[in-house]
This record gives sequence, structure tokens and C-alpha cells, in this order.
Amino acid sequence: MRVVKEIEIEGKRAVALFDTGSIHTYVALRLLEGVPIRSISEPYKVALGGRTIEVKTYCSVEGKIEGLVFHTEVIPVDEVGKVDGKIVDVLIGALTMEEWEIIPNPKDATLDLSGLKRREFTEFYEPESELEKLNYRRKWSCLPNKGLHPTAKGGG
Repeated sequence: MRVVKEIEIEGKRAVALFDTGSIHTYVALRLLEGVPIRSISEPYKVALGGRTIEVKTYCSVEGKIEGLVFHTEVIPVDEVGKVDGKIVDVLIGALTMEEWEIIPNPKDATLDLSGLKRREFTEFYEPESELEKLNYRRKWSCLPNKGLHPTAKGGG
């Protein structure tokens, strides 16, 4: 599922694609001026926007969605790509969305930011009743099953 929205990264306005089909979060290098970037000891390759890139570095950034602050680890890239003819500066992947409980709704191109607004998160949750298990599955079924949630459907 994908939603495009304007956000801030390190105080700079950016167009972001929230994409549950991507694991990592990617940010255009031009938004990372002054941000410490670290090298990865064993680079790896990923497919991004129809091309293959070698991931050699990462960094931690602070951002805002509708004025709500979040921080996340990102992979710097020369450019993220385009969606519907619009240049995308940031691709927010499933790991960041899971961490901050950001749930995209592509039907009306909105984001459920209730977890980010609440500012309280559960690091580990073991549902006790069958109803809790069902509600947990429903809540996270929007994310692809890439090892993030054992109950998630889709993706793969």
C-alpha cells in the first residue's frame, strides 16, 4: 500500500512515499546535509525504483509528519524516484511505519497516525485472548509479511 504525503526531514520539506512494500527507509542525499553518515562494514544490494543500488551507508534522521516528530534509521540515496510524475524525496518503508505505528490508507490517501500521536509504544506484545489476537492480526494485516509480524498477510 502506498500513500504520498509532504513531510519534513531534518527541518526540510520533502515529498514522501509511504510504501509497505519496501522494508527500509530511503532519503535523498540533498536532505541530509550536516547529518552524520556511517559506513556499513558489509555493503549489500537492493532494488529501488526499478534499479539496483548498493547500500554502503546509513544514518539516523528526525522528521515530522503533520507536525508529529519521529526519528528513524535511513539509507541515503542520490535520488529516490518518481510516483505519478512527482519527484519523491523520501521513501518511508515498513520498518519505520511499524516502529511508529503509521498505517497508510490508500483508499483516501491518508495516514493513521494515532500511534505517533499517542507517543506510547509496545516493544513486545503477546495477545492473551482470542479477541486480542484477532484485533492484532487485523491491525497489522496491512503490512507485508517480511518477518515483521508473524500474523501479517500479503507481500512476501
